[in-house]
Amino acid sequence: MTFGFAPHPTTSLTTATGGASRHGRVLEPAEWTAAGIPLLSNPREVVSGLHSRHSPVPSTAVIAVLGPEERLVASASFVQRSSSADGWEYRNALLSRLRRIIPHDLRRRTPVRTAVLMYCREGDERWTEEDGAWMWGLRDACTLHGLRCGAYITLTRGGWQVLGEGRGGRSPGSESRPERLGSVPPELAPLTLSTAGGAAEPLRRTAAR
Repeated sequence: MTFGFAPHPTTSLTTATGGASRHGRVLEPAEWTAAGIPLLSNPREVVSGLHSRHSPVPSTAVIAVLGPEERLVASASFVQRSSSADGWEYRNALLSRLRRIIPHDLRRRTPVRTAVLMYCREGDERWTEEDGAWMWGLRDACTLHGLRCGAYITLTRGGWQVLGEGRGGRSPGSESRPERLGSVPPELAPLTLSTAGGAAEPLRRTAAR
Protein backbone atom coordinates (compact mmCIF):
# COMPACT_ATOMS: atom_id res chain seq x y z
CA MET A 1 0.00 0.00 0.00
CA THR A 2 1.42 3.36 -1.00
CA PHE A 3 1.00 6.50 1.05
CA GLY A 4 1.64 10.03 -0.10
CA PHE A 5 0.46 13.60 -0.11
CA ALA A 6 0.17 14.32 -3.83
CA PRO A 7 -3.03 16.37 -4.35
CA HIS A 8 -5.64 14.40 -6.22
CA PRO A 9 -6.66 16.20 -9.44
CA THR A 10 -10.37 15.78 -8.71
CA THR A 11 -10.34 16.80 -5.08
CA SER A 12 -9.18 20.40 -5.14
CA LEU A 13 -12.05 22.49 -3.84
CA THR A 14 -10.55 25.95 -4.24
CA THR A 15 -12.59 28.15 -6.56
CA ALA A 16 -11.77 31.29 -8.52
CA THR A 17 -13.67 33.35 -5.99
CA GLY A 18 -11.71 32.08 -3.02
CA GLY A 19 -12.54 29.05 -0.88
CA ALA A 20 -10.97 27.45 2.14
CA SER A 21 -7.37 28.12 1.11
CA ARG A 22 -8.02 31.83 0.69
CA HIS A 23 -9.13 32.01 4.32
CA GLY A 24 -6.18 29.98 5.61
CA ARG A 25 -8.49 27.29 6.96
CA VAL A 26 -6.54 24.41 5.45
CA LEU A 27 -3.38 22.83 6.87
CA GLU A 28 -0.88 21.51 4.36
CA PRO A 29 0.82 18.18 5.19
CA ALA A 30 4.11 19.93 6.00
CA GLU A 31 2.36 22.26 8.45
CA TRP A 32 0.63 19.33 10.12
CA THR A 33 3.89 17.40 10.49
CA ALA A 34 5.68 20.47 11.85
CA ALA A 35 2.99 20.92 14.51
CA GLY A 36 4.38 17.96 16.46
CA ILE A 37 1.17 15.96 16.63
CA PRO A 38 1.68 13.12 19.16
CA LEU A 39 2.00 9.66 17.61
CA LEU A 40 -0.46 6.91 18.43
CA SER A 41 1.31 3.96 20.03
CA ASN A 42 -1.21 1.51 18.57
CA PRO A 43 -3.10 3.16 15.71
CA ARG A 44 -4.58 -0.12 14.42
CA GLU A 45 -6.28 -0.73 17.76
CA VAL A 46 -7.67 2.81 17.87
CA VAL A 47 -8.96 2.62 14.30
CA SER A 48 -10.49 -0.83 14.73
CA GLY A 49 -12.19 0.18 17.97
CA LEU A 50 -13.74 3.33 16.49
CA HIS A 51 -14.78 1.50 13.35
CA SER A 52 -16.53 -1.19 15.41
CA ARG A 53 -18.33 1.36 17.57
CA HIS A 54 -19.49 3.73 14.85
CA SER A 55 -19.62 1.74 11.57
CA PRO A 56 -18.67 4.83 9.51
CA VAL A 57 -19.66 5.22 5.87
CA PRO A 58 -18.26 7.85 3.46
CA SER A 59 -18.76 11.45 4.71
CA THR A 60 -18.78 10.24 8.34
CA ALA A 61 -16.46 11.90 10.86
CA VAL A 62 -15.61 10.15 14.13
CA ILE A 63 -14.18 12.37 16.87
CA ALA A 64 -12.66 10.52 19.83
CA VAL A 65 -11.11 11.68 23.09
CA LEU A 66 -8.30 9.55 24.52
CA GLY A 67 -7.00 9.58 28.06
CA PRO A 68 -3.71 8.23 29.41
CA GLU A 69 -2.41 5.10 27.65
CA GLU A 70 -4.79 5.85 24.76
CA ARG A 71 -7.81 4.72 26.75
CA LEU A 72 -11.02 5.81 25.01
CA VAL A 73 -12.86 8.37 27.14
CA ALA A 74 -15.63 9.38 24.73
CA SER A 75 -16.40 9.49 21.03
CA ALA A 76 -19.08 10.67 18.62
CA SER A 77 -19.76 10.22 14.92
CA PHE A 78 -21.72 12.36 12.51
CA VAL A 79 -22.19 12.86 8.80
CA GLN A 80 -20.78 16.12 7.45
CA ARG A 81 -21.67 17.13 3.91
CA SER A 82 -20.44 20.45 2.55
CA SER A 83 -20.17 22.03 -0.87
CA SER A 84 -16.68 23.30 -0.02
CA ALA A 85 -13.85 22.30 2.29
CA ASP A 86 -13.97 24.94 5.02
CA GLY A 87 -11.95 24.39 8.18
CA TRP A 88 -14.12 26.93 10.03
CA GLU A 89 -17.26 24.89 9.33
CA TYR A 90 -15.55 21.65 10.28
CA ARG A 91 -14.15 23.22 13.47
CA ASN A 92 -17.63 24.27 14.55
CA ALA A 93 -19.04 20.81 13.85
CA LEU A 94 -16.28 19.10 15.86
CA LEU A 95 -16.49 21.56 18.73
CA SER A 96 -20.26 21.08 18.92
CA ARG A 97 -19.84 17.31 19.31
CA LEU A 98 -17.02 17.64 21.83
CA ARG A 99 -19.20 19.83 24.00
CA ARG A 100 -21.90 17.17 23.93
CA ILE A 101 -19.72 14.26 24.98
CA ILE A 102 -17.11 15.62 27.39
CA PRO A 103 -16.47 18.69 29.62
CA HIS A 104 -13.74 21.07 28.49
CA ASP A 105 -10.26 21.15 30.06
CA LEU A 106 -9.64 24.86 29.63
CA ARG A 107 -8.73 25.32 33.30
CA ARG A 108 -5.75 23.01 33.00
CA ARG A 109 -2.36 24.51 32.21
CA THR A 110 -1.45 21.51 30.09
CA PRO A 111 -3.90 19.27 28.21
CA VAL A 112 -4.15 15.76 29.64
CA ARG A 113 -6.54 14.31 27.06
CA THR A 114 -6.07 14.00 23.33
CA ALA A 115 -8.65 14.25 20.55
CA VAL A 116 -8.21 12.23 17.38
CA LEU A 117 -10.32 12.38 14.24
CA MET A 118 -11.12 9.57 11.83
CA TYR A 119 -12.80 10.62 8.58
CA CYS A 120 -14.35 8.09 6.20
CA ARG A 121 -14.37 9.34 2.62
CA GLU A 122 -14.32 8.42 -1.04
CA GLY A 123 -11.13 8.52 -3.09
CA ASP A 124 -7.71 7.11 -2.37
CA GLU A 125 -5.22 7.59 0.44
CA ARG A 126 -3.59 10.75 -0.93
CA TRP A 127 -4.00 14.03 0.93
CA THR A 128 -6.78 16.30 -0.31
CA GLU A 129 -7.79 19.85 0.49
CA GLU A 130 -10.76 18.42 2.38
CA ASP A 131 -8.29 16.57 4.63
CA GLY A 132 -6.45 19.84 5.18
CA ALA A 133 -9.67 21.54 6.23
CA TRP A 134 -10.43 18.76 8.72
CA MET A 135 -6.91 19.08 10.11
CA TRP A 136 -7.40 22.81 10.60
CA GLY A 137 -10.77 22.22 12.21
CA LEU A 138 -9.45 19.53 14.57
CA ARG A 139 -6.52 21.63 15.73
CA ASP A 140 -8.71 24.67 16.41
CA ALA A 141 -11.48 22.68 18.10
CA CYS A 142 -8.91 21.10 20.42
CA THR A 143 -7.51 24.50 21.38
CA LEU A 144 -10.99 25.83 22.17
CA HIS A 145 -11.89 22.76 24.24
CA GLY A 146 -8.62 22.46 26.15
CA LEU A 147 -7.52 19.22 24.50
CA ARG A 148 -4.28 18.10 22.89
CA CYS A 149 -4.60 17.81 19.12
CA GLY A 150 -4.02 14.22 18.09
CA ALA A 151 -3.92 12.17 14.92
CA TYR A 152 -6.00 12.68 11.80
CA ILE A 153 -6.95 9.35 10.23
CA THR A 154 -8.59 8.72 6.87
CA LEU A 155 -10.67 5.65 6.06
CA THR A 156 -11.04 4.83 2.34
CA ARG A 157 -11.68 1.77 0.20
CA GLY A 158 -7.99 0.98 0.31
CA GLY A 159 -7.90 0.95 4.11
CA TRP A 160 -6.85 3.44 6.77
CA GLN A 161 -3.89 5.74 7.22
CA VAL A 162 -2.63 8.22 9.79
CA LEU A 163 -1.81 11.28 7.73
CA GLY A 164 1.61 12.73 8.33
CA GLU A 165 2.98 9.49 9.83
CA GLY A 166 3.04 7.11 6.89
CA ARG A 167 1.37 4.39 8.96
CA GLY A 168 -1.71 2.56 7.82
CA GLY A 169 -3.29 -0.75 6.88
CA ARG A 170 -5.77 -2.38 4.53
CA SER A 171 -8.32 -3.24 7.21
CA PRO A 172 -10.63 -1.78 8.25
CA GLY A 173 -11.61 0.29 5.22
CA SER A 174 -14.65 2.29 4.20
CA GLU A 175 -16.36 -0.87 2.93
CA SER A 176 -15.41 -3.14 5.84
CA ARG A 177 -18.03 -4.67 8.08
CA PRO A 178 -17.47 -3.69 11.72
CA GLU A 179 -16.24 -6.29 14.14
CA ARG A 180 -18.61 -7.16 16.96
CA LEU A 181 -17.73 -5.56 20.28
CA GLY A 182 -20.23 -7.56 22.31
CA SER A 183 -23.15 -6.15 24.25
CA VAL A 184 -23.44 -2.37 24.05
CA PRO A 185 -24.07 -0.55 27.35
CA PRO A 186 -26.63 2.29 27.40
CA GLU A 187 -24.02 5.05 27.19
CA LEU A 188 -22.74 3.61 23.90
CA ALA A 189 -26.13 3.48 22.20
CA PRO A 190 -26.98 5.88 19.34
CA LEU A 191 -28.47 9.21 20.38
CA THR A 192 -30.86 11.48 18.51
CA LEU A 193 -30.24 15.18 18.90
CA SER A 194 -32.26 18.10 17.57
CA THR A 195 -30.65 20.73 15.42
CA ALA A 196 -31.45 24.43 15.61
CA GLY A 197 -34.03 23.94 12.86
CA GLY A 198 -35.76 21.21 14.82
CA ALA A 199 -34.68 18.37 12.55
CA ALA A 200 -33.52 15.17 14.15
CA GLU A 201 -29.77 14.63 13.82
CA PRO A 202 -28.37 11.14 14.41
CA LEU A 203 -25.30 11.13 16.64
CA ARG A 204 -23.49 8.04 17.79
CA ARG A 205 -21.64 8.56 21.05
CA THR A 206 -19.49 6.36 23.19
CA ALA A 207 -18.26 7.01 26.71
CA ALA A 208 -15.76 4.52 28.06
CA ARG A 209 -16.07 3.63 31.70
